Amino acid sequence: MSRRDDRGSAVLEFLAVVVALLVPITYVVTCVAAVESAAYATSQAVREAGRAFVTAGGASQGRVRALAAARLAFVDHGLELPPGALRVQCVDGPCLTPGSAVVVALDWSLPLPWLPASISDGAPVAVPVRATHRLPVDDFRADPDDS
Repeated sequence: MSRRDDRGSAVLEFLAVVVALLVPITYVVTCVAAVESAAYATSQAVREAGRAFVTAGGASQGRVRALAAARLAFVDHGLELPPGALRVQCVDGPCLTPGSAVVVALDWSLPLPWLPASISDGAPVAVPVRATHRLPVDDFRADPDDS
């Protein structure tokens, strides 16, 4: 067998390995980065929404401020807050009364990039992302303006 029979095959083998390994690894890294960004955005959103709510003058103002804070947290991570995903619940007493608490929850699904819905029988392939944060209302707070 002569040495000329293998000439040029190393380049083809290298390209085949790159395509077979590098493309899936790049996709996995992209998906992991998207899920991590969504998790950080969700965690930050519930924390900031809770802070905005408990420092508001009343419950209606608090809900508006909480939604705005959650949207800003998502924008910081290049995401958009899904409508209806943020829930604010007053526990341990009437809303914003001293000694009560506020529970902020965010539950949504992150669609994975570049995957067609046909892979999962028409439903988009998504990762559920959830976070909950409980904040006490300050004991020395004045009574709220509204409820």
